[in-house]
Amino acid sequence: MRSVGKAQRTVEEHRAAVAALLGQTPVEDRPLAAALGLVLAEDLRATIALPPFDNSAMDGYAVRAHDVADATPERPVQLPVPEDIPAGRTDSPPLLPGTAHRIMTGAPMPPGADAVVQVEHTDGGVHSVRVDRSVAVGTHVRRAGEDTDAGALVLPAGTPLTAPRLGLAAAVGAATVAVRRPPNVLVLSTGSELVSAGQPLRHGQIYESNGVMLAAAVRDAGGHAEQLRFVPDDVPQFLTALTDRITSATAEGNPPDLILTSGGVSAGAYEVVKDALADRGVEFVRVAMQPGGPQGAGRLDGPGGPGVTVVTLPGNPVSSQVSFEVFVRPALRAAMGHPRPTRPLVRAALSETLHSPAGKRQFRRGELDAAAGTVRTVGGPGSHLLSALARANCLIVLDETAEVHAQGTEVDVWVLDS
Repeated sequence: MRSVGKAQRTVEEHRAAVAALLGQTPVEDRPLAAALGLVLAEDLRATIALPPFDNSAMDGYAVRAHDVADATPERPVQLPVPEDIPAGRTDSPPLLPGTAHRIMTGAPMPPGADAVVQVEHTDGGVHSVRVDRSVAVGTHVRRAGEDTDAGALVLPAGTPLTAPRLGLAAAVGAATVAVRRPPNVLVLSTGSELVSAGQPLRHGQIYESNGVMLAAAVRDAGGHAEQLRFVPDDVPQFLTALTDRITSATAEGNPPDLILTSGGVSAGAYEVVKDALADRGVEFVRVAMQPGGPQGAGRLDGPGGPGVTVVTLPGNPVSSQVSFEVFVRPALRAAMGHPRPTRPLVRAALSETLHSPAGKRQFRRGELDAAAGTVRTVGGPGSHLLSALARANCLIVLDETAEVHAQGTEVDVWVLDS
């Protein structure tokens, strides 16, 4: 049944409706090189201690601290050097009293040695060395297990995998990690007026930008995006193109977790997305926000019942991208197990008085001055002003309970450059 003319939803109601359609993605093992930005699905424990053996923190000489206790620049201590120990040497020649082993950073400490004299405090000798500085026991020695013990929990489930965390996983012996698979998102660009960038425009045509922007936003959120371009404003052709791509993607082993469309959801004629999907499991509503009032979400009906999740966004570029930020991005990141799926939120004082429509939450493009704790608008509120959105580093949230927001008022600000 077509859901047209339904009472308005709040932002929170529609956000919850979209989130409920996207469950967490399956867990899979991935090599470390393919896991950056993903989220651990299982605890990671160290298979070894870190460091796994006592080793030198400096290039220098492994010694017994007692043997150089009286060394000074005026009265250096001379010691024979029977062994070189480079990093990677696997045998362990013991250090005899009254001798020194030349040792490199990261090389294993020889049995009997209890300190390292860095090379700068010696003459750098190869067969014998002159030491002009005493050292205490433990100087420049990295102890086994100093960083973590074997079996210790090093990364709990739910941890986003950054470069240092992947480095830690490798250091404790993990070749793969269990992560939640990135969602597969099929991005549809609808509109007979759309032309690919770089092609000549005829009067009445525009360059397609929403698909490029939304696919990039999906990837930035951590998902996989595929664009289905230039679906015309014709219901049979729209449904054929959509069904064919879902079928082929499923046969390839990469069925979409989400179909994301822009345009064709308002109240006018030629609203192809609404006309094609309103009787097929997708509910179209109005949300009390600006920009981005017309929205849709549901599961596409198929021969076996409700199937792939569909979220439909309005067609004006700013409306489309703001709607993605408000509804889709947090749902995608939650599906991947991110502990903080939403953008960072700060409070900042308005640098100007702003007006917003009664009963609607307004999202204005802004420039945040974090040092001053202030925020100002970039461009006007029009939903077609894409260049202003490109210059913005935040979204200013103007509450629906007030129409006038005086200069100096503290408001919520979503930080986009993060």
